[in-house]
Amino acid sequence: MFENVIVGVDELSGGRDAIALATWLAGDGGEVSLAHVYIESLLPARGSPGAFKAGEARHTLEVLETARAEAGITAALYPVASSFVGRGLHELAEEKRADLLVVGSTRHGLLGRVLQGDDMRAALNAAPCAVAVAPTGFARRPAVLAEIGVGYDGSPESANALAVARELAAARGARVSVFQAVSPPRGGYVDPRHPDPYDLEKDVERAREALAALGDVEAHAAYGDPAEELALYGASVDLLIVGSRGYGPLGRLIHGNTSLQLARAARCPLLVLPRSAAADRPAQLPGEHDTAGAK
Repeated sequence: MFENVIVGVDELSGGRDAIALATWLAGDGGEVSLAHVYIESLLPARGSPGAFKAGEARHTLEVLETARAEAGITAALYPVASSFVGRGLHELAEEKRADLLVVGSTRHGLLGRVLQGDDMRAALNAAPCAVAVAPTGFARRPAVLAEIGVGYDGSPESANALAVARELAAARGARVSVFQAVSPPRGGYVDPRHPDPYDLEKDVERAREALAALGDVEAHAAYGDPAEELALYGASVDLLIVGSRGYGPLGRLIHGNTSLQLARAARCPLLVLPRSAAADRPAQLPGEHDTAGAK
């Protein structure tokens, strides 16, 4: 399914989870590479910047070699220097023409995100390829792919997500289900917090019927916030796939950022397909080191 996969490795358990998910999605024919980004702008006030950078590069390579040995896989290693983690991963993905970037869930609290940055957010924002997020503890779970879930709303991005799910399901012998979160139309209810039960039931049923018309899928729909409802739905599937419109910071404020909220809350692996990936498919409506070690 995915032929060229890059894994963003950290020094926490999120790196192990990301590697496990990457090898699971790549399958037998895919190539997995490991990358660790060190921040090149963090230079000491005194001393030799060159020596500092060399030390950071050596430490980064050690992190990657340890991760590769613990995972027991064959993988190219890429120490990456960049001013931001997300930028470094994106530039490497573009340079190596990766079709998938895999990261682990953030373990930072609110203060940690402010002080240390949020690598998962950075990886998802304007990614040049598909991004997969491994939930915490994924490396300790059995790798089972019986059901693939798709967040579907009728958009070209969600149609592409369904097409990818069907392709992956055919290759792995899995079934596909689709889910839509139903929200009240703007101005449709006097109080959106307490919609009329009859109208709400009809809206959800219409959504379920529309999803069933897609054919060969299990259809699910529920009323509520898309990110929250998709996260709950994700607890019942082995992989959740959603499309992303790929808006920048201003677009996120206007349109919201369901994929980022979902990445934080999803209980299963999440695969986010950017808008650029949808353009490659017709919409279906109704510094390198070799695998032997460092050089």
